[in-house]
Amino acid sequence: MTSSDRSHAVDVQDAKTYEVRTYGCQMNVHDSERLSGLLEGAGYVRAPEGSDGDADVVVFNTCAVRENADNKLYGNLGRLAPMKTKRPGMQIAVGGCLAQKDRDTIVKKAPWVDVVFGTHNIGKLPVLLERARVQEEAQIEIAESLEAFPSTLPTRRESAYAAWVSISVGCNNTCTFCIVPALRGKEKDRRTGDILAEIEALVGEGVSEITLLGQNVNAYGSDIGDREAFSKLLRACGRIEGLERVRFTSPHPRDFTDDVIAAMAETPNVMPQLHMPMQSGSDTVLKAMRRSYRQDRFLGIIDKVRASIPHAAITTDIIVGFPGETEEDFEQTMHAVREARFSAAFTFQYSKRPGTPAATMEGQIPKEVVQARYERLVALQEEISWDENKKQVGRTLELMVAEGEGRKDGATHRLSGRAPDNRLVHFTKPDQDVRPGDVVTVEITYAAPHHLLAEGAVLDVRRTRAGDAWDKRNAARAAKPAGVMLGLPKIGAPEPLPVMTGSGCGCD
Repeated sequence: MTSSDRSHAVDVQDAKTYEVRTYGCQMNVHDSERLSGLLEGAGYVRAPEGSDGDADVVVFNTCAVRENADNKLYGNLGRLAPMKTKRPGMQIAVGGCLAQKDRDTIVKKAPWVDVVFGTHNIGKLPVLLERARVQEEAQIEIAESLEAFPSTLPTRRESAYAAWVSISVGCNNTCTFCIVPALRGKEKDRRTGDILAEIEALVGEGVSEITLLGQNVNAYGSDIGDREAFSKLLRACGRIEGLERVRFTSPHPRDFTDDVIAAMAETPNVMPQLHMPMQSGSDTVLKAMRRSYRQDRFLGIIDKVRASIPHAAITTDIIVGFPGETEEDFEQTMHAVREARFSAAFTFQYSKRPGTPAATMEGQIPKEVVQARYERLVALQEEISWDENKKQVGRTLELMVAEGEGRKDGATHRLSGRAPDNRLVHFTKPDQDVRPGDVVTVEITYAAPHHLLAEGAVLDVRRTRAGDAWDKRNAARAAKPAGVMLGLPKIGAPEPLPVMTGSGCGCD
């Protein structure tokens, strides 16, 4: 019996409810799935959507990416204070990167918080909540090293057909803008056998797409000195029957070797998609960021990937306005973007991370200059994204049907899915039943900068075990009182080109 099954055995009317609010990168999203699994294993049920703090336990899984991350947290905690006063049994927990960083400060500023836990000991949350309840005092427990890989903990996965699989935690890089190594520690790799065993178990449950997850996935194997460990892992994933799609995020250009490109090209279920953070196109800025590659090296990798995988969609992260960035430096970034022809870029305005070397560097760029450069870069990338998407018109693609990705699908009578290269495609709803996780074949008829349309009739529908898993999950929900479960978040890459607001680390 899974943790989810155990939680569903609890009478929903009598069980305590919980809410997990997640900020930050994919690692935090994955951690939140585990936090939900732990709570449901302890007998809690998820609060109805839109409860907005009206739950017995509210957990903040925090991010320390932005300089004002603490202000955002304390603002949210402040809004919950009167609710807790009215409900004495209510508990509030704060975990994640900001908790790892601030520790005792959180309870001093918000004494109504019951539990503070770090990035290394998320498995302790139910115990800490119970201890806080019994002892009637805040519990602060921050482990200095990893106690258990997130993937070994109970889970409440947000998708029946796609799943994150953690292969490593931490990071050995020392980028001057990034606080992740200080909060998540040095890189620690998970055993290959454990990774493959988890994937096989997921496939057995109906999952057909997995995303290998790590702060720096292609450095996998550094623990044992095997520089080809990541490419070997990709090839091993290709031998798992029933696993249709394999993705990974995020690699680092420093560790991106030819054997990884070969494994991507030669393993059929590894998707033709690559997200590789460039951060800047200026060699001077890259040096100041302590990035161990230069523009020529980065663009050379892009060329090799395209030579081996012609239809690959390549996305990136870019930071605008890093301390000391001159107009010439910025123009080098614009040049690199023109050369790379990214299908999308997640572009962030530089924000100080307290505790990082860059936060105290000379040459901090005025906000108005950063904003102007950002807008120029966005305009250029929008043009490139649209041009690259137009090349997809007329192609016949297999889409994995997605849930909740098309905000206008109801009004347009369309469904949405992800192409192999992870492009979002809205397609005409066929006459026959199609479920999330099923696969449809369509012809692309129109391109916008951030999505594609297939306005003709669906050419083929393939019902899958992943769709069966979605049916099974929905049947279980229907057997319970309405409003217990939350809607599913998006699977795949976030919307392109946001201003950095704490929704991603941008640190790989």
